[in-house]
Amino acid sequence: MTDLPDTTDRRLGLVIDLDTCVGCHACVIACKGWNDQAYGAPLSDQDPYGADPSGTFLNRVHSYEVAPDDGPPQLVHFPKSCLHCEDAPCVTVCPTGASYKRSEDGIVLVEEDACIGCGLCAWACPYGAREMDAAAGVMKKCTLCVDRIYNEHLAPEDREPACVRTCPAGARHFGDLADPESAVSQLVAERGGLDLMPEQGTKPVNKYLPPRERDRMPAAPALEPVAEELRGFLGWLDRTLDRLPGGGD
Repeated sequence: MTDLPDTTDRRLGLVIDLDTCVGCHACVIACKGWNDQAYGAPLSDQDPYGADPSGTFLNRVHSYEVAPDDGPPQLVHFPKSCLHCEDAPCVTVCPTGASYKRSEDGIVLVEEDACIGCGLCAWACPYGAREMDAAAGVMKKCTLCVDRIYNEHLAPEDREPACVRTCPAGARHFGDLADPESAVSQLVAERGGLDLMPEQGTKPVNKYLPPRERDRMPAAPALEPVAEELRGFLGWLDRTLDRLPGGGD
């Protein structure tokens, strides 16, 4: 089994704003594209143009309709990927040491050459954040684009996960959640950032910002009649129709 580090120098992770996410799936496509051409083996697809397509994705977006007791329903888009937990059960259950957590930044990774595809880590993860690649036969997961964030050949603004870089709504944020002065830590403090399923005790690094309360329109008042008696052309027409046989019926 694999041991977790006692501490990590940093806690790199994502802060996802559920109020801002529009469910466009741009982050999903950017993640798939970057991981097909950079870190590790490509993310395979099976029968992509057939009747039952499937494939490996490190980031997915689920959409839910939420109906509050005292307000109108609203659609919440919920992105999901590895949360790089401090107490990551996917690491400690791995029999070969392929799954591990880095002490320098807290990122959870898979050494694909050591992975035997047993799937124990997927069973241990309470978030369903790991996917077995059917073509490669090894477990895949979000790497926080470790090959981007430390790449000095990229422009500074590109040294962040592909999903963050591409999000058109600015719903995804990346940084060090161990630093209380970082932008992500301040976002979490200001907006009441939440852990996903805290009862699991995994201490996820990634946080979610809850949707803001929506404005509620007051009920429309009953409209009073504009006039007791029609006037002008409409009044003449109404009186004329009343004089026709059967017009009063």
